Amino acid sequence: MRKLAAALGIAVLFLAALALSALRLPSRQVDVAPAPARAVDADAVARRLAESIRFETISFSDDPAQLQSDAFAALQAWMERAYPLLHATLAKERVGPSLLYTWRGSDASLEPILLAAHQDVVPAENRELWTRAPFEGRIEEGFVWGRGAIDDKGSMIAICEAVEALLREGFAPRRTLLLAFGHDEEVGGGRGAKAIAALLASRGTRLLFALDEGAAVVSGMLPGFARPVALVGIAEKGSATLEVVAKAEGGHSSTPPRESASGILARAIARLEASPLPGGVVGPTRAFFEFLAPELPLWARVPIAHLWLFERPMDWALSRSPGPNAMLRTTTAVTMLSGSPKDNVLPVEAIAGVNFRLLPGDSAESVRAQVERIVDDPRIALRFKYPPREASPVSPIDGPAFALVQRTIGETLGGDAVVAPFLTVGGTDCRHYEAVTDGLYRFMPFRFVAADLKLPHGIDERVAVASLADAVRFYARLVENAAAR
Repeated sequence: MRKLAAALGIAVLFLAALALSALRLPSRQVDVAPAPARAVDADAVARRLAESIRFETISFSDDPAQLQSDAFAALQAWMERAYPLLHATLAKERVGPSLLYTWRGSDASLEPILLAAHQDVVPAENRELWTRAPFEGRIEEGFVWGRGAIDDKGSMIAICEAVEALLREGFAPRRTLLLAFGHDEEVGGGRGAKAIAALLASRGTRLLFALDEGAAVVSGMLPGFARPVALVGIAEKGSATLEVVAKAEGGHSSTPPRESASGILARAIARLEASPLPGGVVGPTRAFFEFLAPELPLWARVPIAHLWLFERPMDWALSRSPGPNAMLRTTTAVTMLSGSPKDNVLPVEAIAGVNFRLLPGDSAESVRAQVERIVDDPRIALRFKYPPREASPVSPIDGPAFALVQRTIGETLGGDAVVAPFLTVGGTDCRHYEAVTDGLYRFMPFRFVAADLKLPHGIDERVAVASLADAVRFYARLVENAAAR
């Protein structure tokens, strides 16, 4: 009995120590006063975004022959009319259909900042399911509706509105401001942002930071946590597609062998799906939880504060859902299958396309080696379908660039938002600027509920008019904070 009591006492003391340690976690949030009120004509901003949506700047392919040249030219001519001060003051360079604007600062010794967005949009599939036509640019029920309202004409218009407003106010930056509006982000950015970055690098330009699209201020992201979370991407996953190839003797299906190419491939795919690649609460995802933990209730704070003890249970729990799982590991997605051209023909070759989204720290080659080990079948060959895109470097969260973004979020998007670093699981143009800055951040200053995260690339894409006005305030204040010092 005494041993049991002693064990219980030790357990209670241990749990109390864990709780006390969690309670002592220092907040990673910054305490800032709201920025001075900035008048924004939200209806006028919404009208201009709606007008920009009507230009069908769709990226179908990275083949230049498929570029919708007339639509891009019309959009850019409209931008000159919509933002006369910006075009009269900033130097504009065309990098193909992409645009680079330079607002020269008075102090050339200061590293410039770059605000990025893109002009192109994805196609609007299943148009019959949209409640508003995707390229009509409707303003109804407090929203601007249409393809690109969020991704990414919303950001581009908000940036232009902010610069136009600052020019009307007579603002003169000490630090040079660059605006980069790519034309092919939706197909990889290889001729847009990549070319702009190469141009900057050839000039020896070194940026303080670049800010591009990414996540947003999201409410309802965590069960039981009422405060919105402002997710600032500090890295993005890479992408590699492996073709898993099985070969066997072909022939007529009336006399099948014991194992066909399709059957061999099926077993390989089953092994892959049953064996997720290793991961964990590391890198940007660990930073996300470290920023979030001090703001959480005690029951949720304790495991995050003691990952040395709870990392494996957290990994198990988070990996049950696709979204959190994508933050923990390189994911495996079987996306394409091919085999016989007819149902009575045995295939000589069966192929599965498997897409891997690479966690920072994993390489395409290391993933290929792991797949080979998991499949463990000499009849299976592996080959990359396209040149892999490695994961981006992780940008710092302890320097002036991240601090500027964090401070500006607090000043303009509400002090209730918890700012947290984040791993962007999709691709953006931001990665192309790695050669000219270590500070690559991905954030859209829009307020969403968790369900809204499906709207970019989805049916009935839309952005709230009030949120659009807040985005203008955010970009204007960010320029003031960064370029006035």
